[in-house]
Amino acid sequence: MRFCIIPVTAYQQNCSLLICEQSHKAAIVDPGGDIDMILKIINRENVLPESILITHGHLDHIGATAELAALLSIPVIGPHQDDQFWIDAIPEQCRTFRFPACDSFTPSRWLSQGDIVKVGEEILDVFHCPGHTPGHVVFVHRNTKLAIVGDVLFKGSIGRTDLPKGDFNTLINSIKNNLWPLGKEFSFIPGHGPMSTFGEEMRSNPFVGNASRID
Repeated sequence: MRFCIIPVTAYQQNCSLLICEQSHKAAIVDPGGDIDMILKIINRENVLPESILITHGHLDHIGATAELAALLSIPVIGPHQDDQFWIDAIPEQCRTFRFPACDSFTPSRWLSQGDIVKVGEEILDVFHCPGHTPGHVVFVHRNTKLAIVGDVLFKGSIGRTDLPKGDFNTLINSIKNNLWPLGKEFSFIPGHGPMSTFGEEMRSNPFVGNASRID
């Protein structure tokens, strides 16, 4: 499996295109906006989108979902149902954050810990990682040691926990109990900013690294 990272909207949110190299099918992860840009990359890569995968329900990650799903006639998969209140609140989120109006949607499938999702012939494991939002999920491709972590973890930081139903201790536990056991060699695509590895964050991240005092 290979991937393309597509930063979208003024928030520079990392929409990702995950590509199965055997079938040339693809999944679009967290299409926050800028549909024309996403379609341009899909056409450039000459792949067939088969699903939209959602890590969590914040507007900058889901803003273009309803329109793109309808345009491409593909299902929306994820996040965990605990984020339904965020998805239902898309119109309010748009007003609050001065986003162009976006439509709400109902995923074809909610996800839970231990589920799997297919991208062509490739398999992604699903980890429920609440804290940033209660229904946040992470997608893990074990064969290439890649995780798509949304806003759970960043290079040198972690997701904010001051928005409704966020919780700092829950987020720390999600990272340490779900992500770290996967191994230091895993690379990850965060929701914003550059990629990093779990090993680097274990070593140096001030919130969850070796220098932190958080148990």
